[in-house]
Amino acid sequence: MEFQKELIKLNQSFSTKEEAIRYCGRVLCDAGYVNKAYIESMIDRNNDLSVYMGNFIAIPHGTDAAKKEVLSSGITIVQVPAGVNFGTEENPQIATILFGIAGLGDDHLEMIQQISLFCADVENVAQLADAQSEDEVIALLNTAG
Repeated sequence: MEFQKELIKLNQSFSTKEEAIRYCGRVLCDAGYVNKAYIESMIDRNNDLSVYMGNFIAIPHGTDAAKKEVLSSGITIVQVPAGVNFGTEENPQIATILFGIAGLGDDHLEMIQQISLFCADVENVAQLADAQSEDEVIALLNTAG
């Protein structure tokens, strides 16, 4: 998996999970990886099944029906130091790292698998959350391969 510096966003802050998901979608859209319609499908996907994965990460991605909106495979990594709640007030699920993904064909499955393996170690997530530069994020993620 190749990581693009312009898709890594440090020190972001969001009030709601919807705002966070839309931001991930906008980054992918603005960079030419997806059509605008993909952003709404990311919200739909989270409404169907939470994109929160545990260990302080969420992986916003579109529905299967929205695959036609993906122009090329891409991943945005968004650092949210204060965290954003993907759960409820009673059962908070705080994410400090968001991996917004768009995959052609079955690429998204491979992306989710690689992210999940890397983030299974909460220490890796902590290092990503503390990273001070895009280069540091890329270096950390490349150690996972």
